[in-house]
Amino acid sequence: MKIVVGLSGGVDSSVTAYLLQQQGHEVVALFMRNWNDASVTLEDECPWIEDSNDALMVAQKLGIPFQVIDMSELYKERIVDYMFEEYQRGRTPNPDVLCNREVKFDVFMKTAMSLGADKVATGHYARVHSTIDENGKEIFHLLAGKDNNKDQSYFLCQLNQDQLSKALFPIGELTKPQVREIAKEIGLVTADKKDSQGLCFIGKVSLPQFLQQQLKPNEGEIVEIFKDSPLFAEETPEFSNKEEELNFLSRKINYKKTDGKVIGKHQGAQFFTIGQSRGLGIGGHKESCFIVSRDMENNILFVGEGNHFPGLYKKALKIDNSELHWVREDMRLQNGESMEVMARFRYRQSLQKATVYQFEDAFYVEFEEPQSAIAEGQFASWYLDEELIGSGVIS
Repeated sequence: MKIVVGLSGGVDSSVTAYLLQQQGHEVVALFMRNWNDASVTLEDECPWIEDSNDALMVAQKLGIPFQVIDMSELYKERIVDYMFEEYQRGRTPNPDVLCNREVKFDVFMKTAMSLGADKVATGHYARVHSTIDENGKEIFHLLAGKDNNKDQSYFLCQLNQDQLSKALFPIGELTKPQVREIAKEIGLVTADKKDSQGLCFIGKVSLPQFLQQQLKPNEGEIVEIFKDSPLFAEETPEFSNKEEELNFLSRKINYKKTDGKVIGKHQGAQFFTIGQSRGLGIGGHKESCFIVSRDMENNILFVGEGNHFPGLYKKALKIDNSELHWVREDMRLQNGESMEVMARFRYRQSLQKATVYQFEDAFYVEFEEPQSAIAEGQFASWYLDEELIGSGVIS
């Protein structure tokens, strides 16, 4: 097969290209240039230049064709502008999930297919298997990577069957140490290169500085809510049905300035997220203060002391039906149906026992245990065993 590899300049995609070559495939390397502005990166020079050079050296070492494609305009339109818009609305977006859906496995994949590729491969720690259903249709299964510490299936949670049918993740069966060992054995320049910690294909950035390109600082107040607040002493109402209960459990508490005490200032609620404790400049507390809510209209941050603060926790989350995505369309729930799953709403979060419910007005994920810092705009994803079957944007 002819396979285009998204060669990022890191060790994972480097070994991906090598493994496919060893399997006898015709491998072509494409490097995506997604960003041109070095002013917001933490490195001295624009990281894509170094990454591109490393990718070129890997391609030369393997003797495979190499090409750089400029996708910076598309990336700005589909990812960066989306990020600005979401933060402005008081939501917490995940650009890496969007990058996979909108860039790598959409425009990049189409570019690869136009070059005659049969498949596109990336260095994700995930796996794709397929089975044939009773109607003879091929069903593609997105599975977690074998390395529990590196599993990246969450970042692929918005892919569809068509995208998965053309995707390959060769290192999904390996652990990170095994990948580095292979790279060392064959003398790849990326063998000891540190993992990227930044936005998808941009590099390490200062997020507040990045956001300040378009979102202007605006001084506001930090209000502390106390554990003994009457807001947390309200009795749970009786519910006439499950949907009413779930709507209550996933609700956002609308704090007011009069519910607490002003303890500080901030430079813009849009630069912070639910559960954040760093960068608040708050002293005089035994434990750290965490953001429990943001009032975007009045530019107020509400905080509570300690990571067990009651306002940090919710038992359920809500997803608008318009923001719901099933990787496995054949498993989509009908109105009134439910399913026991394992779920997460952050990349590094361990999977949690949960039940998902589909109703006419919305979709809900109810957790067995209350979860900390569920934020609007995050992606929730749910699994059956090792398979990621669906996801959605938290509302």
